Amino acid sequence: MTNSRMNPKVDEFLSKAKQWQEEFKKLRDIVLDCELTEEFKWMHPCYTFKSKNIVLIHGFKEYCALLFHKGALLKDAHGILIQQTENVQAARQIRFTNVQEIAEMETILKVYINEAIEVEKNGLEIIPKEHKEYIIPKELEHKFAEIPALKTAFEALTPGRQRAYILHFSQPKQSKTRESRIEKCMPKILDGKGLNDCTCGLSQKKPNCDGSHKNIR
Repeated sequence: MTNSRMNPKVDEFLSKAKQWQEEFKKLRDIVLDCELTEEFKWMHPCYTFKSKNIVLIHGFKEYCALLFHKGALLKDAHGILIQQTENVQAARQIRFTNVQEIAEMETILKVYINEAIEVEKNGLEIIPKEHKEYIIPKELEHKFAEIPALKTAFEALTPGRQRAYILHFSQPKQSKTRESRIEKCMPKILDGKGLNDCTCGLSQKKPNCDGSHKNIR
């Protein structure tokens, strides 16, 4: 397919993709048919309308996806939009595991993309919801009392990093498991790092860790 709107940076991205290459190409063809501008943002193909982000193509180990930046505003008539985590307010994904699946959904995908374009044309915006107050688990409170430096380091973290740790520590039902998680994370907290921050120094997506350290094992 030859298209004057194809971005050379996306061509390079696709040529180097070790996973989901054919799926990415098919998704690209579908999105470009919707007359969007192809850009390369956040290390992935991103498609815009009058400089407004509409949809992003990205891949994970188990699936590849179209990510709609304001997916929460779409009607989702087919019930296929996925909220990646409970803290993501605006973006929604449609996930795929093979090219055939994408081909069969082409018509539906174009409807969703065109609806996302209309959202931008109409100037619709997501109204952020206030984050509920997070309750510090008693196991963490005990550690703070035992190690004052841990409490000081934790309070020095950004609110987002604090929330991530509290959610991580609070998830297990058993107290022993919560204590174990806290013990494992203590060095990172004392070092001023967030739950997902890179500690190996090899990540290309700092401060987050992209798993690059696994390549040296």
